[in-house]
Amino acid sequence: MDIFLQQIINGLTLGCVYAVVALGYTMVYGIIQLINFAHGEVVMIGAMVAFSVIGALMKSGMPPLLVVAIGTAVAVPACVAVAWLMERVAYRPLRTAPRLAPLITAIGISIILQHVAMMIWGRSPISFPQIIKTHNFNVGGALITNIQIAIILISFILMAGLIWLVYRTKLGVAMRATSQRQDIAGLMGIDINRVISATFVIGAALAAVAGVMIGTYYGQTQYTMGELLGLKAFCAAVLGGIGNLGGAVLGGILMGLVEALGTGYIGDLTNNWFGSNYRDVFAFVVLILVLVFRPSGLLGERVGDRA
Repeated sequence: MDIFLQQIINGLTLGCVYAVVALGYTMVYGIIQLINFAHGEVVMIGAMVAFSVIGALMKSGMPPLLVVAIGTAVAVPACVAVAWLMERVAYRPLRTAPRLAPLITAIGISIILQHVAMMIWGRSPISFPQIIKTHNFNVGGALITNIQIAIILISFILMAGLIWLVYRTKLGVAMRATSQRQDIAGLMGIDINRVISATFVIGAALAAVAGVMIGTYYGQTQYTMGELLGLKAFCAAVLGGIGNLGGAVLGGILMGLVEALGTGYIGDLTNNWFGSNYRDVFAFVVLILVLVFRPSGLLGERVGDRA
């Protein structure tokens, strides 16, 4: 039982990070039906920038939490600037182009950002400064650290804040109107370009925080870290129903739980023939199975429901 609970805790922690990143994917897709495959690299840039700032301040004598907060505060505008330029320079001119063009552009931007990060921070994995001391707490025989608790709490606060923004503010109303019909929203006085830019900016801010959380949790960063993380987060968004904020949250958490439980038990079930080194496979297998029976995702709208 304690092993099961331990994997639940690990999966919930990882799933919360997936959910925060997945929200960026689902917001952009919900507004302009674009799959922003460069979003994972925005997460990576957030982690790298925070690493640089934290590494420079860790010997300053400042409280560890303040150092991490400053690192995050610098990473957020850095990621916001990257996402704003991405939307303004690369995606906006292709808004009326065939849907394949912005998709290929997103993949190209992803590769460019990876190589820019490689030139700045190098090829080798970089140890993330662990300036916050880890404390373990016993929960039913399982251990949960203060870092895991912080990641879960911060993730739920961010997710709740985003849902409040979308459903309780004027910007949220404009975003929902734009997602329904851009032409009609424009006739109603909504600045479409501003709303789309704001969507990219908000998603980038969430990605920056997720980058800091994943770097703190695993203790290292690398210029390729956003590739697989972004792919899993995108799959989480699809699993829950891309374009649906609640679906992104549900999909992310389920993705993390499946990955953790699969890692914990598959070795015993297969006599170590299919071990934890295949951890990245489990979530994608579940994704395929769900989409076979529910192509729109768990909370996605069925095609027949629109009639």
